[in-house]
Amino acid sequence: MIAAQGRASPGGGRAPFARAVLAHAWIELLLMLRRGESVLITLVVPSGLLLFFAALGLPGASGFGTIGSLLPGILALAVLASGLVSLGIATAFERQDGVLKRLGATPLTRGGLVLAKLLALLGVEAAQLGLLVAIASAYGWRPAGALGWALAALLLGTAAFAGLGLAMAGTLRAEATLAGANGLFLVFVLFGGMLFPLDGLPAWLAQVAHLLPAAALAETLRAALTPGAPVPGMSGLVLLAWAVAGPVVAARTFRWE
Repeated sequence: MIAAQGRASPGGGRAPFARAVLAHAWIELLLMLRRGESVLITLVVPSGLLLFFAALGLPGASGFGTIGSLLPGILALAVLASGLVSLGIATAFERQDGVLKRLGATPLTRGGLVLAKLLALLGVEAAQLGLLVAIASAYGWRPAGALGWALAALLLGTAAFAGLGLAMAGTLRAEATLAGANGLFLVFVLFGGMLFPLDGLPAWLAQVAHLLPAAALAETLRAALTPGAPVPGMSGLVLLAWAVAGPVVAARTFRWE
């Protein structure tokens, strides 16, 4: 794998940066799909939750009245699970085991590694999106609203959560990343407006929750997928800020070992 990425180009130099990023992104995608725990957290858990709440009856089970109002939160949870938990933890153990150290001798810079992992993550999330949409459609949901805004929100959410996961993986020990990622996942699920509306929280706690990337993503998706609803400007700005800050911090602080 490493030899292929560091192979000289026909002109005698190393393979171009873009080729190295794309090659590593493909390898990352294959590895993600081969890890059983990754498939569980990224594909099985989100789809299982959507099926569970839909089967129980949405108003009493989740606080959301329709499959259309629950789906955006589940999509946000899927992005959270993929970027923060699956990608962050896997990368932390790759770093601890010395796998990433060998990548330092290839054309893949720290920024290139972050970019390659983001691209691979988008491939996984395409499968997530297809599966969740198929389940929601089986319960009567039909695409509506500002679908372009929804796609943009998913891309920003991917950058935000992957940036957080890689920032922890590149600076902390693997065990600390494991604990931190799972702890943040729980906080974001409880206070992210994904499965339960933020209206039930105390006012001060709801205000804090609105500044979290989880709530920003869920609210933006819910507004974008609701016909006639304006996309909330504040949530969009919060999401954009996290989407920029996360990858930048990860690229600047990531250590190969």
